[in-house]
Amino acid sequence: MNIDNEETPLMDEVEKHIRKLVNPLKKEEELKKVLKVKLTKKEFKILNAWANEDEIEPLLEKLGMDEERYGELSLKLIKKLNQEKLKQEMMI
Repeated sequence: MNIDNEETPLMDEVEKHIRKLVNPLKKEEELKKVLKVKLTKKEFKILNAWANEDEIEPLLEKLGMDEERYGELSLKLIKKLNQEKLKQEMMI
């Protein structure tokens, strides 16, 4: 749902994971600021990797994380993105 023809990978990725979005999300830069504050560094890096379609393996190595921990963190991240309080901060 990008109108300005600018790249918004983070916004698009967040929209994919939120079950019920009542208002549009903030612009990419504002959204990034909110997420950097509300997510852990590892969660933010994973979300960013998903958004930019980066390879996950090198990131896991860099973060010192195994597949099991990555799976747990991914679930936690998606739950966090669906929390009402965080959704309110991400929306316009």
